[in-house]
Amino acid sequence: MSKKPIPDPIFTLTTGPVDAYPAVLRGLSRPVLYDYDPAFLAQYEAVNEKVQRAFRSSTPPVILHGEPVLALEAAAASLIAKGDVILNLVSGVYGKGFGYWAARYAKEVVELAVPYNEVLTADAVAEALRKRPDIAVVALCHHDTPSGTINPAKEIGAAVHAAGKLLIVDAVSSFGGMDVLPEPIHADIFVTGPNKCLGCPPGLSLLHVSEAAWEKMEANPDAPRASILSILDWRRAHEATQPFPFTPSVSEINALDAALDLYLCEGDEAVWQRHARTAAACRAGIKAAGLSLWAAREEIASPTCTAVRIPEGIDELALRTIIRDRYGVVVSSGRAETLGKLIRIGHMGPTARPVYSLVSVAAVAGGLQALEVKGIDVGAGVSAVMKSIDSTV
Repeated sequence: MSKKPIPDPIFTLTTGPVDAYPAVLRGLSRPVLYDYDPAFLAQYEAVNEKVQRAFRSSTPPVILHGEPVLALEAAAASLIAKGDVILNLVSGVYGKGFGYWAARYAKEVVELAVPYNEVLTADAVAEALRKRPDIAVVALCHHDTPSGTINPAKEIGAAVHAAGKLLIVDAVSSFGGMDVLPEPIHADIFVTGPNKCLGCPPGLSLLHVSEAAWEKMEANPDAPRASILSILDWRRAHEATQPFPFTPSVSEINALDAALDLYLCEGDEAVWQRHARTAAACRAGIKAAGLSLWAAREEIASPTCTAVRIPEGIDELALRTIIRDRYGVVVSSGRAETLGKLIRIGHMGPTARPVYSLVSVAAVAGGLQALEVKGIDVGAGVSAVMKSIDSTV
């Protein structure tokens, strides 16, 4: 006897993959051209130029053909040499995870960590660099999504730059949803992807690479070449006269092309404001409903993700299940150390619109009310969302 099919959710309000923009889905349906067709070569070059405009960078970016975990591992493999000491900055699960990649290639990994509801400070980073002048590379996860917190990338980047070190920045779930750009934060390798705030399906990585990073990778005999992890192989692949190292993801480039048109047409600052307004409304509703944020302070909470602390004694999976079954809303769980302690509501790309905060707050509070959690007030939460939205119109 066949199982009853599980219906699709009505609202996917997760931290990724996100629901893609309709224009992006139409982009995916474009014809799949031969990668050496002149039309595709011209398109690829043009898309790369659009990424550069979105990055507001002075140098051409690199597109790697795999979701951003590929680029993060490639950054570790390419930039870190055998004799290097690495400072890995940890404020959450993903920052911690980069250290495992770094340890494969470095002589030593030094970790600077804070509790997973807190963020790092530039002063602490500067002090760590003073204590260990032999550090060569610093790694920072800007938005550690399983915690929903934002590290001060501009200030930390300035401290790293002043010390003369190279900086790798994971901006996968922050770029496109807030003011974080590679050159103002002195990132030498800046990794993001279109599958979060740009509203694309997962499949590509977008990188900014500084001249100093190119020089170090080229001088590193162990940096991958002729490999899926190679950044070097793709340095000039955006030029229509140059060959691709391997077959690019044609359909994903079509989707990225559409997403970049949307982003650049709306204007990055307008997009950032839209994400911020949505998150602010969601946070207001969550607190008014009788819940608390995971972040230690609201000012460090992300504009692309609201992490909500789960009331004591409530099973996280049971809560997410009832939210989906009863209201058709999907939100994200925690990860590793935050699993079971919080749920995450995504405000990324298409769902970074304040009206979705009404849906998420009503569903989360309604789910907890259905589980008979005391002190939950759905109406107060919804009213607070509306008040926040109306105050910014």
